[in-house]
Amino acid sequence: MTERRRNILFLMTDQHRVDTLGAYGNPHVPTPAVDELARTGTRFDRWYTPTAICTPARASLLTGQAPFRHKVLANAERNVGYVEDLPDDAFTFPVALREAGYNTGLVGKWHAGTVREPADYGLDGVHLPGWHNPVDHPDYLAYLDERGLPPYAISDRIRGTLPNGGPGNLLAARLHQPVEATFEHYLATRAIELLERYAEDVHRDDKPFYLGLHFFGPHLPYVIPDHYFDLIDPESVELPRSIAETFEGKPAVHANYSAHWTFDTMPIEVTRKLIAVYWGYVALIDEQVARVLAAADRLGLRDDTAVFFTCDHGEFTGSHRLHDKGPAMYEDIYRTPGIVRIPGGPEGEVRQEFVSLLDCTATILDLAGLDQAPAVDSRSLLPLVRGEQPEWADDIVAEFHGHHFPYPQRMLREDRFKLVVNPADTNELYDLHTDPDELQNRYHHPEMASVRGRMMHRLYTLLRERDDRFYHWMTSMYDVGELDYDPMMSGLDESTYVQVP
Repeated sequence: MTERRRNILFLMTDQHRVDTLGAYGNPHVPTPAVDELARTGTRFDRWYTPTAICTPARASLLTGQAPFRHKVLANAERNVGYVEDLPDDAFTFPVALREAGYNTGLVGKWHAGTVREPADYGLDGVHLPGWHNPVDHPDYLAYLDERGLPPYAISDRIRGTLPNGGPGNLLAARLHQPVEATFEHYLATRAIELLERYAEDVHRDDKPFYLGLHFFGPHLPYVIPDHYFDLIDPESVELPRSIAETFEGKPAVHANYSAHWTFDTMPIEVTRKLIAVYWGYVALIDEQVARVLAAADRLGLRDDTAVFFTCDHGEFTGSHRLHDKGPAMYEDIYRTPGIVRIPGGPEGEVRQEFVSLLDCTATILDLAGLDQAPAVDSRSLLPLVRGEQPEWADDIVAEFHGHHFPYPQRMLREDRFKLVVNPADTNELYDLHTDPDELQNRYHHPEMASVRGRMMHRLYTLLRERDDRFYHWMTSMYDVGELDYDPMMSGLDESTYVQVP
């Protein structure tokens, strides 16, 4: 097998905070498998999601396109009118790999569309629809039955109270199953089975593979067995400093979302327990990652297999008095773990460049020796993973379009400052050097005028270059510099724009 046709193992979690992993500085959560990946590969410290919501982020991974371009902008479960599937002629990397002679498979969470399934993109494996562990799926029930394992059953439910007095969303519960019966163990088992099949083709026919293993966790609700539910002592949990959030000077939607997620209806001790259970969920998944990586080594695949570990977006777990994710572009849900290990690459690399889940698409194509151009908003990470020093942008853009309701946002993140443009409410500007917890919105502070103006112009320029038409709002609302086009798009009033010779 040539260097340009590597096997690819893509390990993906869902709604995963970067600060839950030992490799990223958490001393309390046992994550030896992921930590070992970081030790033997490259850890990215500024890895961001293009949008902090499942389906649009996963569609971006498939296509290498930013959400505004592929137009799958919301999860089907809360869709507010956006399209729910990619067009039939959309470029996707699994189809490109399949056409190039790869085996391609997916085990676990799909959630990248409603009508079209993984098989429509050439991906082997059982289709597991939805946003949470589908514990009533026939294949999972067959797995339990074949092994004489008990069915799904829970107790000790944790939830708050909604503003209308109803029960809040389920946040966590104790699962009455052994680890072998958990959905996470089931997914790892199915991934190992497919890996064994693919390994035969690798060794017999030199046929490379792409295998994605997508866990549904640690997305809430955190439903895990006793050992993991009680693994972390809540007293050892240091509460996030942003739990002191007052929402003063912030968009009103932040306080509304806090009420929706019932934060203030639960004692602070419950928040500590929720974080502890979330960390236990991460430990459970790490053990399943270890099983899959051990299988790859046993099958003689390590020397020819690139391994990715990342997620679709982060999770609040009480930060800013919020849970889940939503229309608040904080680091908690936009900055995520990202680790890449390639055969023969340097070990223990730590990169500070701003990179994105989007960049995985071009990287996968690069590993397969395929044209990266169709992944138009993606850039291969291989030069960074190889320890090179290519020119790289010193900022990154992210976007959001709504979840329970339409709510467009755009974000520009650079080394020190973050700008968030919210047409429906006040804009945000954070100084991440002096205020890493993003508690103080400094957008309207007079002393920030030059930073605000510079970043607004930069964001505007980037959106125009991409043809992300969110920029039209910015044209009329902010000082974005001299215009070289007719913002009215009418051609009738020459006094409103600068004429271009």
